Amino acid sequence: MILVEALLKAGYLEKWDYRPTLSGTPQGGIVSPLLANIYMDRLDKFVEQTLIPRYTGGEIRRRNKDYIRLIAKIQKLRKAGEDETSLKPLKEEARRIGHGDQYDPNYRRLRYIRYADDFLLGFTGPKEEAEEIKVQLERFLRDHLKLELSPEKTLITHAGTEKARFLGYDIGVNHVLAEGKSMPGRIQLRLPIQKLEAKIAKYMRDGKPIHRTELRNGSDFSIVEKYGSEFRGVVQYYAFAKNRYWFHHLQWVMGLSLLKTLAHKHKSTVRKMARRLRAEVYHQGGMRKCLEVKLERHGKEPLIARFGGIRLTTDPLVHIEDRLADQDHTPPPRAELITRLLADTCELCGSREEIQIHHVRKLADLNVKGRTERPSWMLTMAALRRKTLVVCQRCHVAIHAGKPTRRPTEAVK
Repeated sequence: MILVEALLKAGYLEKWDYRPTLSGTPQGGIVSPLLANIYMDRLDKFVEQTLIPRYTGGEIRRRNKDYIRLIAKIQKLRKAGEDETSLKPLKEEARRIGHGDQYDPNYRRLRYIRYADDFLLGFTGPKEEAEEIKVQLERFLRDHLKLELSPEKTLITHAGTEKARFLGYDIGVNHVLAEGKSMPGRIQLRLPIQKLEAKIAKYMRDGKPIHRTELRNGSDFSIVEKYGSEFRGVVQYYAFAKNRYWFHHLQWVMGLSLLKTLAHKHKSTVRKMARRLRAEVYHQGGMRKCLEVKLERHGKEPLIARFGGIRLTTDPLVHIEDRLADQDHTPPPRAELITRLLADTCELCGSREEIQIHHVRKLADLNVKGRTERPSWMLTMAALRRKTLVVCQRCHVAIHAGKPTRRPTEAVK
């Protein structure tokens, strides 16, 4: 209880400013799902012990009459000597229809799943009974848990023609034949196209991938790592989505944006950047192309930042090795500052001499009232959204003296 109390009183950071928690739990706090599970346990029991038994009935669906007629027709034609090729359309039609009657009045099924305060019920039955279930849920939450259902999010959706949104996935029923096999009534998880389009739009302008100006002052390692982590975050979260071909488009857009960002930084070309960073890595049974940057370290394994190099299709039989980390293995850096220090390069002028760290108390200090123009080091820290800046000694002295820092060309000279 002491730990829970401390987590509730820990507060949170917003735009690098500390805000105390005056009531409730902070959004995104690690204690929120724990407390939600404790509080919502009564809802789980109500659904599992009251609603599910009440709205579940029938062992199996009755046979579909159209399906029975098609099967009888196929058997009759087969006995008459028809070859299997000519029977293929009839068999596909039978698989599409399915042997169970979707409108069996005596068959009911209710399924329930919850994650924290978000839950989903799957119901096989008429819409009128689905409305009854919703009313009973509203009443229970109001009377026993003092909670209200969100009208915008609490919807009754026909799974065959629409999609229900749950934890970022679109969930529905597929009735389309796939690779000659029937999938009637099979539940599918799909990637919301609107979400992916919004993600792609961050890297596009006028229909073309663009460079990200705010990253131009970062190291090559940090830029590639940022793109790689953003790409993996989408692909791995939607690992079981069916329409994953969209990921190839996302990878192309982000990859070209990454190369343009590096080319803009080095005043080079996309082709040269691609040739310099091109690599291959083994992942889930095959070699995958990727873009890669390595930071060599004396006496240790290099640090690697990688974009791509992961499988974009789901392998349900892949073997995942779950083991404790090797104590002798050097773990990846726990903060980006470590990788920036290991780059041993001034983030203002590019010098590699006497590298130091300049820091400010908070990012808000960079926005000085009345200042019309800010020096380059302030602009760089604001773009990186970091309270630290890796600089050489000469630039560090210039910052504290209020003098202009060196430009990259001056440092090279």
